[in-house]
Amino acid sequence: MYSKKVFIKTTLFLVSFLTLISSYGQEFPPIERFAPKDYNADDQNWSISQGTDENIYVSNNKGLLEYNGARWNLYTTTNQSIIRSVAVINDLVYTGSYMDFGFWKRDNFGKLIYESISQNLNEGLVEDEEFWSIIPYGEFVLFQSLDRIYIYNTSKKSFRIIESSSSITKAFRVDETIYFQEVDRGIFKIENGKSVLISDDVLFKQEYIVNIFNNNDKLLIQSRESGFYEYDDIGLKKWNIPSNPLLSSVSVYNSIRLRNGNFILGTISNGVIMLDANGKLLFQMNKNSGLSNNTVLSAFQDITGNIWMGLDNGINVLNLNSPYRVYIDNQGYLGTVYASEKTSKNLYLGTNQGLFYRPINSSEKFKLIPNTEGQVWFLKQINGTLFCGHDKGSFEIKDNKAIEISREEGTWIIKPIEGMPNLLIKGNYNGLSIIEKSSEGKWRLRNIVEGFDISSRYFEFVKGSEILVSHEYKGVYKLKLDDNFLNVVSSKKLTVDKGIGSSIINYKGNILYAYEDGIFLYDDKTEGFKKEEFFTSFFTSSNYISGKLIYDKQKDKLWSFNKNQLIFLETGKLTEKPVINTIDLPNDLRKSKPGFENILSLDKDSYLLGTTDGYLVIDTGKLSVKEHTISINSASYSILQQDVQPLDIFTEPILKNKQNNLNFAYSVSDFVKLSPSLYQYRLVGIYEYWSDWSPKSNVLFENLPHGDYSFEVRAKVGTNMSSNIATFKFTIEKPLYLKPLAIVSYLLLFIVITSIIQYINRLYYRRQKKSLLSTKEKEFEIKELENQRQIMEFKNKSLQQDIDNKNRELGLSTMTLIRKNEFLGALKKELNALEKGKELDRIIKIIDRNINNTEDWKFFEEAFNNADKDFLKKIKKKHTVLTPNDLKLCAYLRLNLSSKEIAPLLNISHRSVEVKRYRLRKKMELPHEASLTNYILEI
Repeated sequence: MYSKKVFIKTTLFLVSFLTLISSYGQEFPPIERFAPKDYNADDQNWSISQGTDENIYVSNNKGLLEYNGARWNLYTTTNQSIIRSVAVINDLVYTGSYMDFGFWKRDNFGKLIYESISQNLNEGLVEDEEFWSIIPYGEFVLFQSLDRIYIYNTSKKSFRIIESSSSITKAFRVDETIYFQEVDRGIFKIENGKSVLISDDVLFKQEYIVNIFNNNDKLLIQSRESGFYEYDDIGLKKWNIPSNPLLSSVSVYNSIRLRNGNFILGTISNGVIMLDANGKLLFQMNKNSGLSNNTVLSAFQDITGNIWMGLDNGINVLNLNSPYRVYIDNQGYLGTVYASEKTSKNLYLGTNQGLFYRPINSSEKFKLIPNTEGQVWFLKQINGTLFCGHDKGSFEIKDNKAIEISREEGTWIIKPIEGMPNLLIKGNYNGLSIIEKSSEGKWRLRNIVEGFDISSRYFEFVKGSEILVSHEYKGVYKLKLDDNFLNVVSSKKLTVDKGIGSSIINYKGNILYAYEDGIFLYDDKTEGFKKEEFFTSFFTSSNYISGKLIYDKQKDKLWSFNKNQLIFLETGKLTEKPVINTIDLPNDLRKSKPGFENILSLDKDSYLLGTTDGYLVIDTGKLSVKEHTISINSASYSILQQDVQPLDIFTEPILKNKQNNLNFAYSVSDFVKLSPSLYQYRLVGIYEYWSDWSPKSNVLFENLPHGDYSFEVRAKVGTNMSSNIATFKFTIEKPLYLKPLAIVSYLLLFIVITSIIQYINRLYYRRQKKSLLSTKEKEFEIKELENQRQIMEFKNKSLQQDIDNKNRELGLSTMTLIRKNEFLGALKKELNALEKGKELDRIIKIIDRNINNTEDWKFFEEAFNNADKDFLKKIKKKHTVLTPNDLKLCAYLRLNLSSKEIAPLLNISHRSVEVKRYRLRKKMELPHEASLTNYILEI
């Protein structure tokens, strides 16, 4: 007994180990992985379904997930519970959760709104009841929990309940019959609304039943631990299939049958298993081979054949019908594939880690050929011999062994020499060299071609011994070799632009040179290059990634590689004109090494493309054009990007002027990993031109002016355009200040303002007129005053002239008086010298009388007052003690007369005048240092 258990365990271990090892060598369909951070929900996903709009729905621990090909949306239940099951029936998304089941319906804003059905039950749910599966059946929908099955009539809104005395593990629909398993009791079916036992076999009592299928009019029952069983009227027996040992070593949690009859099995810890209709293993995929997690909780086949898997940690999509198969070196064993070749027996891969091989059409692990560790650059059969160009030199590969040919550093390429079957020419890191086949049939280095030491990764023969060598940093050289290929006779650098990733190749006798600006044809007569137009549209700066060209002589295809497509040129079936074909496979998805792309024809339609982590197999026979439709998922508006409000996407809304920030979300339901979806939009009414293609699936328009708009969006998957253009029309109202009522108000306001302005203008001009008149009057007054001033000045000038005249007269009269008195004084003096007598005395008295004549003084005083008005009054007022004689002296001093000139006027001596001056100073109380004359002149 013990040894039997050990044997079983050992067998299961070996089966698991062999399965794990075999998965390293398997080629799988492309797989798309979604982590919890991608869909922003919990890690566990229990059930998957798809709607008529092709959207995918997943029941998750956090709620209901919806995926439209562009974005994930999460909808939570009112009680925030785990959703265990989901099924889309017609346009409703039914879900089952903790203590509730119901459906979700999309509103006019593009959002799902939940409506509970269980709340309409007449009797309550079982405590802690959860609903694990939902099955549509005509007008009925069945909700299965571990305790009951609720049959809901969608037209009558009524219920029927199937009770269970033990736990219900799962319910299944097979054709028109509903089956379910009860623990410890067996398998039942529902008939006439009641449960009927069909088998109480020990297997059904003790083991968990994963699924039930119809297989050739028999029930094919899958158990969790022991595989498939067939059941009919005769009884139960094991289904005899090749994969039974594998199924006995795994624990299957769920399974589905595909439309082509194959099976998908989701295991608890061994990933996903695919069997054909006869139970043969097609592949097993686990975390080591690309799956996100080894526990598959749910599986679903969508409309296009993709397999969706709800995992214990994430969601994966397997593109089962993809024209691509992927070999991913997750362990880092192979490395980047730089070259590939096949023989009748083996497939060879040259990588940066060595040369590997395995048998053709095998899933064995690749094996390393000894002594080839390191970088492999070249791999090709030439005349039945497989040659390997290596960083360490060159090798012949025979019986999966590497036979060294030469140790020249870095062999880029090896080519035959026309007419010389025993000679081959190599391009190395340091130029060219010749290898030769000896008489014993061994290849060896014959000579290094002297005279050219530039790295020769690409070269082609032009004619005879003339060779063109291309170097991406230096350009293209034309070499002339001697007849024995020993020396370079002449070397010439040709006039052609060089470029990163450039290459040169012989295509049907024509030498083609390719780089970023396009493909150029060599003309030997002119030794120049002429641009060819057949690939021009693909060689653009935005789409260029490599100028590498590969000519497949066997299939007559010329391959080129750009950023977004693989391109191959082939001869037309009905014409000699070449036909360009494209494979929509962007470089970031195909993961080729730019400048080192390599492609190998495997069979009629299959090609192997080397990648940075393995390789990709392309089946061109499966490349097909699928029709895609694009939908606008939601539209919303906001004011200043705040308070975002949804819009009814089924109407043509009219928005207020400030509601002019609009956001649109759109998508195309394509779930193929290696076919990118791109979008293009325009807003008719303001932007008439289509935008650039972009993977972004939403757009925001800000601060739109008022007007009528039509938002249009289209998509392309690869190069296949969507069959429709999704449209959403809306209107933004004019602002309040541009509405008719506002315009009428503006007119009225304009009239009022115009009237006011006219009134103000009239008042203004009236005031201006009055002000002008007033100004003129003032000007007249000023002019009159000016005239009066001028008259006054004229009068003053005239008076001044009178004063000047009077002063002159006063001066003349004064001088006359002085001379008269001097004359009389002199005469008196002469008379006094004569003898005295009566007559003489009488004459002297007459003289004295004339000298002291008061009339002269009065005349002088009048003239003085006219000349210097009020001087005598002023000085008299200022000095009241002055006598008339003092005033006379002051008057004479005012005239600035000297003492000598004053003496005759006063009929006194010069000394007496000085005495008078002295006395006058005292009366005026002048200080000693003050000048009497100046003082009098300043009064």
